[in-house]
Amino acid sequence: MSVIALSLLFLQGNEPENHDLTITQDGKVMGSVNRSEHALVVFPLLDMEKYDQWVDAIERKTYREAQNAKIGSNNQIVSGQNGSRLDRRKLMEQYYSYWYGTGARSIEVPSYPIYPKVDTELLASLRVKPIGYYVTYFNSNNSNRSHNIALAAKAIDSAVVFPGETFSFNQVVGMRTVDRGYKRAGVIVRGELSEGVGGGICQVSSTLYNAIDRAGLKIVKRYSHSRNVPYVLPGRDATVSWGGPDFVFENIYNQPVLIRAFGSGGRMTVSIYSSELIEYKPRNVPSISNHLPEEIRDNTKHNPVNGH
Repeated sequence: MSVIALSLLFLQGNEPENHDLTITQDGKVMGSVNRSEHALVVFPLLDMEKYDQWVDAIERKTYREAQNAKIGSNNQIVSGQNGSRLDRRKLMEQYYSYWYGTGARSIEVPSYPIYPKVDTELLASLRVKPIGYYVTYFNSNNSNRSHNIALAAKAIDSAVVFPGETFSFNQVVGMRTVDRGYKRAGVIVRGELSEGVGGGICQVSSTLYNAIDRAGLKIVKRYSHSRNVPYVLPGRDATVSWGGPDFVFENIYNQPVLIRAFGSGGRMTVSIYSSELIEYKPRNVPSISNHLPEEIRDNTKHNPVNGH
């Protein structure tokens, strides 16, 4: 974890001319404030409303999310990383010491660790027993669509869903935009809507849906395209769009489940795993043939955010 330094910068002399409080993180200024900005008319009382607003802003800038353990490209487990959050109570104690004190002072912002929800031990125990699997096929020569499929597959890969939790495809994958690496699929699969940026995402969500259904998990939300799509059997698709349809399932079992997802070489593959202790009831879901879906040229206008 990097050091978050809180510095009180003063000029030399009995009465400092610079009362700024500056917060830096890894050498970058996160925020600063002048003592007078937090003072009420009757000094030395502190305006708590302004102080709390300032601390809120500092907390947002210095918060670091914990990173779950994941499975790497060579099937090795990559350790997670602790995050950190500002300890507001301790910061207030140190701030009051500065507020009522005199002279220059330098303190370290107090924080407490946030531990990953998924550690290496849990991940190792979950990739023992396969409980669901599904594969669909796509034209790997369609580079933009292939890129989008691989990117969305990577977003859901190594996700762990605990007992009683729900998994939202849109929430986990996030908005499909150019800034996040997605491309416009100029060639689309016959039967899909005009795709715009993020074309191919629905093949990822549809493959996930069939794998989840095979594993016997509870389907909470699932919507079909208005027309059949050829990469899954009729009625077996799960259309998604940012701000629109979503695919959501719930883990109804007594053990966590692990999602493995890969999209490369013309194959979109999703496998569902859990521990040896799981008691599950799989469902019979028919497979799709490995013929490539028919594609057509997309001549519609550019759509900045779309999930199909």
